[in-house]
Amino acid sequence: MAHPTTAAERVVLLDEAGHPAGTMLKSEVHTTETPLHLAFSCYLIDDDDRILLTRRALSKATWPGVWTNSFCGHPGPDESIEDAIARRADQELGTAVTALRLVDRDFRYRAVDAGGVVENEACPVYVARIAAPLRPSPAEVADCHWTSLADLRAAVAATPFAFSPWMVEQLSGEIAGKLRV
Repeated sequence: MAHPTTAAERVVLLDEAGHPAGTMLKSEVHTTETPLHLAFSCYLIDDDDRILLTRRALSKATWPGVWTNSFCGHPGPDESIEDAIARRADQELGTAVTALRLVDRDFRYRAVDAGGVVENEACPVYVARIAAPLRPSPAEVADCHWTSLADLRAAVAATPFAFSPWMVEQLSGEIAGKLRV
């Protein structure tokens, strides 16, 4: 059963060197002056080696309606990234993951969406195998689609504006070659 996101969820703020520097309510962190904070991106792979893409719910505060990697999130102050991934896989997609693997420890990006909201994240990137059927939360996910890495890279190259800026950046670098479990 999916766990609801709580209004009191906190994110870990980081200094420029990437060290913890406090916390902030998730509901308050994403603004036009978002401070650097810890997050993660995760790509899910199925038994046919396809990648799960998700379209962000239209109610999301940042990049609503945009296609992106399988899911993202923020570890809490006393939570490992691996535990946060398991939690968010359940919350967003109603699923579980296995064979979790870190593919880029140092990914970091800053982007501004059409509404002026800033993402400013140190965002390690993971890949995992999906371990249970999908039951996406409508509050998080508007749509899902399984695709091959080759087709995904072609779509991103042809229409980068249709995808999240973090995924576009991740797929343009060495991360794309590591998206297998």
